[in-house]
Amino acid sequence: MTSGTPDGADELSGDVKASGSAAAAAPPDAGSASASVGDSAEASTGAVDGPSAGASPGGPRRRPPTVTTGTARPEGGGRAAPGDAPAPARQWPLLTVLGLAGLGLLVVGTDVVPQAFRIGTILVGVALLVGAVMRRVLPSVGMLAVRSRFTDMITYGVMGGLIVLLALMVQPRPWLRIPFLEDVLHLTVT
Repeated sequence: MTSGTPDGADELSGDVKASGSAAAAAPPDAGSASASVGDSAEASTGAVDGPSAGASPGGPRRRPPTVTTGTARPEGGGRAAPGDAPAPARQWPLLTVLGLAGLGLLVVGTDVVPQAFRIGTILVGVALLVGAVMRRVLPSVGMLAVRSRFTDMITYGVMGGLIVLLALMVQPRPWLRIPFLEDVLHLTVT
């Protein structure tokens, strides 16, 4: 503390001088009229350090980091192959799922076989089911890991199962008939 200044003023002016502000000589209650544009932005966001910033009694508040560094990748979200392998080899689980889904879309789009819509859609559903199995079995699946292992398995499995089920039941001439679902459909439509 220097002599002749109130207790809080010396700490505030030291903080302001350290931040390189133009309002270093302004008293704390001078208002925002003498503050520069950068100071008013800091004051409005509450990012100013010091006792007047509403800091806890234990010390000044910390400013949030400008770059997020603490985001953890999902479990199993590491590389699926060693780091010296080329990029496609490191992400082979994701490429497998995308390749199967792409093949299914290609079959639907080119209409190369009879009932290509059904076969292609089944391939898309199987791709998601393969993703669910890989997420369960493999310790590391690269970018196929989006959420926790359990959530990924449930999401991929349910969506893949529903797509395959609907592809098997699509009209005309469905490959799978479930009378219960047919009755529900007839009750809702009529």
